[in-house]
Amino acid sequence: MNIPKLIGKFVDPMPDDVPVKNDPAIPINIIDAIAPPLVEVDFNHLKIGECYFRTLFVVGYPRYVSANWLEPLISFSHTLDISMYVYPTKSDEVLDNLKRKVSEMEATIQSDMKRGRVVEPSVQVALEDALSLQQELAKGSERFFQFGLYVTIPAKTVEELDKVTKQVEATLGSLLVMTKKATLAMDNGLRTTLPMGQDRIMVTRNMDTTSLATTFPFTTSELSANEGVLYGLNEHNGSLIIFDRFTLENANMVVFGKSGSGKSFMVKLEIMRSLMFNTEVIVIDPENEYEALTHSMGGEYVRFHFGTTTKLNPFDLALLRNPSQEEESELNQKILSLHGFFRVIMGKLTPTEDALLDRALILTYKQKGITPEPSTQNKEPPLMEDLYKSLIGMEDPIARGLADRIEKFVKGSLVGIFDQQTNVEIRNQLTVFSIRDLEEELRPIAMYLILDFIWTKIRRDLKRRILVVDEAWYMMKYPDSGAFLNSIAKRARKYYLGLTTISQDVEDFLSVDLGKAIIQNSSLQVLLKQSTAGVDKVAEVFYLSEGEKHLLLSADVGQGLFFAGPAHAAVRVIASPAEYELVTTRPQDLEAQRAKAPLPVSNRPLFTVERVTPGPNPTPR
Repeated sequence: MNIPKLIGKFVDPMPDDVPVKNDPAIPINIIDAIAPPLVEVDFNHLKIGECYFRTLFVVGYPRYVSANWLEPLISFSHTLDISMYVYPTKSDEVLDNLKRKVSEMEATIQSDMKRGRVVEPSVQVALEDALSLQQELAKGSERFFQFGLYVTIPAKTVEELDKVTKQVEATLGSLLVMTKKATLAMDNGLRTTLPMGQDRIMVTRNMDTTSLATTFPFTTSELSANEGVLYGLNEHNGSLIIFDRFTLENANMVVFGKSGSGKSFMVKLEIMRSLMFNTEVIVIDPENEYEALTHSMGGEYVRFHFGTTTKLNPFDLALLRNPSQEEESELNQKILSLHGFFRVIMGKLTPTEDALLDRALILTYKQKGITPEPSTQNKEPPLMEDLYKSLIGMEDPIARGLADRIEKFVKGSLVGIFDQQTNVEIRNQLTVFSIRDLEEELRPIAMYLILDFIWTKIRRDLKRRILVVDEAWYMMKYPDSGAFLNSIAKRARKYYLGLTTISQDVEDFLSVDLGKAIIQNSSLQVLLKQSTAGVDKVAEVFYLSEGEKHLLLSADVGQGLFFAGPAHAAVRVIASPAEYELVTTRPQDLEAQRAKAPLPVSNRPLFTVERVTPGPNPTPR
């Protein structure tokens, strides 16, 4: 049965004797100029001129909401007219009503219990909420309001209107917000959402101050800056996440995610794009994941393994340009660093052993003519063998025990790695240190040594740099190496350095206070897909909501959360096809590249988007 359209509520029939308005002899007033030619009021939509409108009103809200929970509606991809109405209510009236409601619910529960019935859960929950609200209102810490939320959807056709309406209902439904159409009241619905402040539908919900504050609509998840590196797409509104990490209070970044979540992929993209801004990048690579990228960008790839000609001397000193301006002696700083290094090698030391080691280190440098005086610190530094001889020469059983612990590095099975003068220099714009070919027990030692070597070089020359420490949980296994990484994170800002810490073993990294300290000293934080075992720990440290936890559990490769200072948003990492070919480590892609076959589009993850154009390759220096 066809329902006739109601025409005439806004347009009255015109008598035959009334002159036509478009007569040039009759002046046209402002109302005639802006009025639509026709308004049709249907039972479930409104047509004004050539546009269609439909109004929805909210009838159900979730029990718990987080701040900015209306953001998906505010950032909806289609134009929407949203109106919120807030009506203050007297607290004494509300308290009287609450008292009566509480009595009714308590009586209902007692009646069910006497009759042996199961207490209705909804009644029990409502009673708990009412008692809590009653207490807050009595204290004066909360006020009471009536809140109405209305949405009017414009569209060019009825089909488009139906489609967008379903999308809006689905978006709000995902937030547990229930809506209904203003059936047979579409004219009042339109007037309600016009900027006139007239609520003609009056469908409201009780809210306290805290709940009402979460509806504040003027927060945004925009993370775009005028300059910087592209990190990905904002999943909330499709905008680009562009950031220059060096414009924040510090340039440090942490990246957490389970294996295969896209951590290294994202960091390699950042490296490629940072090189275009004349940023020097240094990487500690435990799994040879950066080798192809380094060669393609003209960087230097330094390998550490038995029999290699690459050598690092733990006793190197930083040759500072203005040593007199340093607050602390460089030699003292190096000896403190060596204490941590040898504790990683030797294990836990007693106070006596630590004191003997300190005495031996000072003696070792002194024998080379190096003292706390800055003018002596440009001489050739000692070697591991010199410390070994100093410990033997003390003729003390405890010192002899310390010498035995480092003997394998001097003339034992591990000779040839840390016992010669350094022959590595960081001259390239991209330098990667690989430790994949070292034994598992040597990796923490090598990471500490390489990090100390890099830190020494960084302090010599102030320059815009990024230092990437992949699989940082290796260092967090030992308190001294973790403390050293934390000290770099604290002091990196002074040397124009941005430290990027990557870890897949979130439990190990966050199990110590030093791990949390590194996170607190990192202005950029990226959380990619997490495992069910580690997501609770991550949620506790980053204060994630339940929705954000579910996002990290269900995220696809390259999806997660991007934190930049106080703002954060859901991110999807993107790359151009050319970038993808350079940084992918998926076995399927590598096999296809070796076979010189094009990558199958269906197998590519979310790392491709047509709108991103790769920039020119940087010229290595």
